[in-house]
Amino acid sequence: MDGKQAVEILLDSSEDKVSAFIDLIERKKPEAAVVESIQVEDYSGSVMEIESYYRYLTALQLEKIATYGGQMLKKQDSMLEKQDEMLSKQDEMSGKMDRMLEKQDEMLRKMDTMLEKQDGMLRKQDETIRAIREEGRKTREKISSSTKLISSKLDNMTYLLEERFKRLEEEVERIKRALIKAGIDI
Repeated sequence: MDGKQAVEILLDSSEDKVSAFIDLIERKKPEAAVVESIQVEDYSGSVMEIESYYRYLTALQLEKIATYGGQMLKKQDSMLEKQDEMLSKQDEMSGKMDRMLEKQDEMLRKMDTMLEKQDGMLRKQDETIRAIREEGRKTREKISSSTKLISSKLDNMTYLLEERFKRLEEEVERIKRALIKAGIDI
């Protein structure tokens, strides 16, 4: 038909009503519709009663609804199956993530334990350093005290030696004088 569609309408009515209907079609046709010709012919077959035709159209519509509804339900079932698959994969991923988080938690617990041990070691190091510093302080005090004592003893010895040398010099002088007096040449 070259993209054209023929519309066939069966009417069971008087001639004036058929003419009024044709006039209505020519005046109220859709904008895009092109009416090339209208033919009116007598129809010799039987025409279905309007109520029967209405029921027939209703049955056709219900059949289409049932067909499309069934197709939609199949698509919906397919979509629900895909959704179930996705949810199952999501559950799998959630399970994997839970396991990863559990491993992470375990690693964090181990790290906490290691950090606690490190803290304990650092506390012991701090205690050791404090003890070493205290021993160093005591040693410095002892050295300082010993240095003072040694210095004092050195001063004392120096004094005693100087006194002795002085006495020796005085003694030597007295001996010299005595020898000179005795006429011994020195």
